[in-house]
Amino acid sequence: MKAYVFPGQGSQFIGMGKDLYEKSESAKALFEKANEILGFSITDVMFNGTDEELKQTKVTQPAIFLHSVILAKETPDFQPDMVAGHSLGEFSALVAAGALSFEDGLVLVSKRALAMQKACEANPSTMAAVLNLADNVIEDICASVDDVVVAANYNCPGQVVISGTNEGVALAGEKLKEAGAKRVLLLPVGGAFHSPLMEPAREELAAAIEATNFNAPVCPIYQNVNAQPSTDVATIKANLIAQLTGAVKWTQSVQNMVADGATSFVECGPGKVLQGLVKKIAPTAETSAVVL
Repeated sequence: MKAYVFPGQGSQFIGMGKDLYEKSESAKALFEKANEILGFSITDVMFNGTDEELKQTKVTQPAIFLHSVILAKETPDFQPDMVAGHSLGEFSALVAAGALSFEDGLVLVSKRALAMQKACEANPSTMAAVLNLADNVIEDICASVDDVVVAANYNCPGQVVISGTNEGVALAGEKLKEAGAKRVLLLPVGGAFHSPLMEPAREELAAAIEATNFNAPVCPIYQNVNAQPSTDVATIKANLIAQLTGAVKWTQSVQNMVADGATSFVECGPGKVLQGLVKKIAPTAETSAVVL
């Protein structure tokens, strides 16, 4: 069985999507429609901007979404048996699997990005990658810190990202090193994604998601918050809302997809981050990228 996986923030690069735009009239039309919906030329930033411009959350998230979704739409034999997306990538996966229209997906991603940016500005906060320490040890140490800090991304065995206030992450980082973590690396992000500090953004996005029309996807989507397959619209919406303050259970999602029959994982979007993570989670699975 073939699983398509969609990347999240951090996979962007200048020039992303340019080949699609230049090669295909249908892709070009979707990019131009996106410029119209967003009210600014995101293609200018994606194709010719600076790293700094592309790194702004309000630009990064729609840019990765556009690259991923248009790539899926341009793939002639796009017939997934299951899909999943890492954080923001969950929205790309839902559009690719027919649960959301291109336009509605882009509007939600843009609202999500702006709401997250606002929450980051209201509460200075950060994230850090913890290497080579058991998940339960990381969880226990975060729980012992008298400040907001939680395990936010279970990326692969031996790589968990923590998220919280600057003080909480610093305190947890010290304790994690004492407990034997190989490294604790601060990440260049705008704030504490997938933590309780994203609650204002969750509330804002919840209203937008509730007001948006969703359809049942063509195949199960394994969602970040519980790593379980969903095809029910009400469940998908609830999990999508919970995602902003909940952890990204990527390790568990891939493990469950393999248990349910996935033998091949195809990354659809910029970069190769997910192929690398899948290889560490399920070494026997085939990994590849969509190439047009």
